[in-house]
Amino acid sequence: MAAFLRSLVLLAALAAGGLAAVDSAFSQEGAERPRVLAVEFENDVNPITQEYLTDAIDKANRENYDAVVLLTDTPGGLDSSMRKIIKKELESDVPVVLYVYPEGSRAASAGVFLAMAADIAAMAPQTNIGSSTPISSTGGEIPSDLRRKVINDAAAFIGELAREHGRNAEWAESAVRVASNLGATEALEKNVVDVVAPDLPTLLNEIDGMKTEPKGIVMNTAGAQVDTIEMSLWKQILDFLVDPNLIVLLMSIGLLGLTIEILNPGLILPGTVGAISLILGFFGLQVLPISWAGLLLMLLALGFFVAEAFVVSHGALALAGTVSFVLGALLLFDPAGEIYDVSIWVALAIGLTLAVVIGGAMTKVWQVRRTRPQTGQDEMLGAVGVVRERLDPTGLVFVHGELWQARTEDGPLDPGDRVAVERVDGLRLDVRRADPVEAGEPVGAGTASDST
Repeated sequence: MAAFLRSLVLLAALAAGGLAAVDSAFSQEGAERPRVLAVEFENDVNPITQEYLTDAIDKANRENYDAVVLLTDTPGGLDSSMRKIIKKELESDVPVVLYVYPEGSRAASAGVFLAMAADIAAMAPQTNIGSSTPISSTGGEIPSDLRRKVINDAAAFIGELAREHGRNAEWAESAVRVASNLGATEALEKNVVDVVAPDLPTLLNEIDGMKTEPKGIVMNTAGAQVDTIEMSLWKQILDFLVDPNLIVLLMSIGLLGLTIEILNPGLILPGTVGAISLILGFFGLQVLPISWAGLLLMLLALGFFVAEAFVVSHGALALAGTVSFVLGALLLFDPAGEIYDVSIWVALAIGLTLAVVIGGAMTKVWQVRRTRPQTGQDEMLGAVGVVRERLDPTGLVFVHGELWQARTEDGPLDPGDRVAVERVDGLRLDVRRADPVEAGEPVGAGTASDST
């Protein structure tokens, strides 16, 4: 009997354990999977991409995602835009993961700051991070006094970001001061980043359960549902329009179109295309920091090109306009940083094209101005006609298919004699006997035998 009771107890225990296991399985099945928002960011840091990234982080917070991952490949960009993104990273309630991905990508310059501000900094194998030393837009060093201020400010900022997030602040400062750069493996060894993972699912599994600094958020990302977003077509178009070389090209088309319209009023098309190009160019100027000296030089170029139409300079003003345009283009984005400088070859090509086109247009204008008018009284001067009624001193002459009252001081002239018009006095012509060369020229529709 005792053995039978022991068997019943054992069976009850096994049944209870089985039910518990089944209940646990159903509970796990019914639990919601974590949700992660993946944001593709393969671009430079500018006001357009800044809005794209900050909107994505806002979306992750608004829709209660468990994490937002910035899939990053960037050469850097504008300091002002970078700091706005960092502020959004720091204030986000949803943990922000910056992942340098895919393989071959980089987080350079401003990208290093974004990584140090992220709750989790991660890299894919065969990627790199670093080179955050501020330099001028021409690629050279900033003058010494200003350089010290800029570098000390940037180094203190990135060092504090790294220190607060439990990362290597000393290396972060060296990325600014001496442009240090690390590959993914070494960056992990030196505590510059938190994780190295070959792909996003692996990354999400590896960071699951990590506690972020300084927010203290425990990551919940294992097996997460990933929603991926990328820049909208409209934002891609706006981002395309802030390319410095394109802005200069649009400005040059605008200058050329307006110049041609001024020289030839009523053509419509050049003025329309020029106005649209200038508006698009000004959009880029509004987005990127510009040098007023550069912009004024480009406007001065427009003045030189227009003046060429009214002043006989034999091309000197067109040349001055070309030089002003090229210098203005090279200086235009000087405050915007090294990745926003205009290619000198692009500036020279555009400047030379403007010089050739405007020079050709000016040549045509001067040719037209020197051509004898084909209508009106001026067109009659020098015209050769035929006497129809004896000039002594007045009579009739046939010029350009019409009979005119005429007067001469070379008379008397008989019908059939050739005469040249010297002056038009109302409806009467003052004529003289035509010299042999003039007499050999075509007389138009009239001859001595023409009848009225």
